[in-house]
Amino acid sequence: MFLLGKSRSMVSVIIPAYNHEQFIGAAVESVLGQSWTDLELLVIDDGSTDRTGEIVKSYDDRRLTYIYQENQDAYNTINRGLNMAKGNYISILNSDDVYPHNRLERLLSILKKTKTACIFTDIQPIDERGEEILDPGFWWHLWYTKNRDFYKQCGDIYTAFLKANLMVTTSNLFLRRNVIKKVGDFCSLRYLHDYDYIFRIMLNFPGQVKYLDEEKLLYYRLHGGNTLGEAAIVGREQDKSVIRKYMLEKIPDDLKPIVSTGVDRLVELENELFTVHAEMEKNAE
Repeated sequence: MFLLGKSRSMVSVIIPAYNHEQFIGAAVESVLGQSWTDLELLVIDDGSTDRTGEIVKSYDDRRLTYIYQENQDAYNTINRGLNMAKGNYISILNSDDVYPHNRLERLLSILKKTKTACIFTDIQPIDERGEEILDPGFWWHLWYTKNRDFYKQCGDIYTAFLKANLMVTTSNLFLRRNVIKKVGDFCSLRYLHDYDYIFRIMLNFPGQVKYLDEEKLLYYRLHGGNTLGEAAIVGREQDKSVIRKYMLEKIPDDLKPIVSTGVDRLVELENELFTVHAEMEKNAE
């Protein structure tokens, strides 16, 4: 038996929830059913208008805490959870994703044996029904495989993240509590707060971010309501800003103006070329 808030090995799992009545039950059950039982689960309902809260409150488990708040967006919801968490280890799970039975136990064992500050793993996508998407020709697998291959070729995790968000989602974050104390809160990016956060971890804890690239320890749900689909334009604009910012973080100060100017001009040229091609195609009709 353990006492909440007293165990040095307790894991705090934070679920930011918003209008996911169809998926929240599976998310909650995947945490409460973990092989590692020394945990607390903080479900913070970010102003849901469906049955999300009702479903969460139906679970009778003293490790579960449910909080309702007016809608404040995901990054603020996660930050509230971080400030409430009692565990020495922190894990985040979006309310439409699912943990495999042994995720917390496996990742905790690695953190205890190493100086690793943060771990993320390989991912298994699932559909709305929770069925695994196994077709290697499926668009998500093609995208993810390309990024994994680049990581293995370049051999540097920071460079690989400049290519793409290998972590994919906040659901893939598992870290020590002291990391949060140093890195701070998630920033106010609606779609890419996780992407920004992993760069800050890598900068503050160089060489201490581990990617378990051969262990699929997260079920990532793809469905019509994913913010990834809704963020076709805004997400890419934020993507550009994050990549530019953290690329420049690795450049010596005296070279930053040169690199910054060159990068900005390359982006301008790409936009200009797109406009020119569009005009030529229009005139050719």
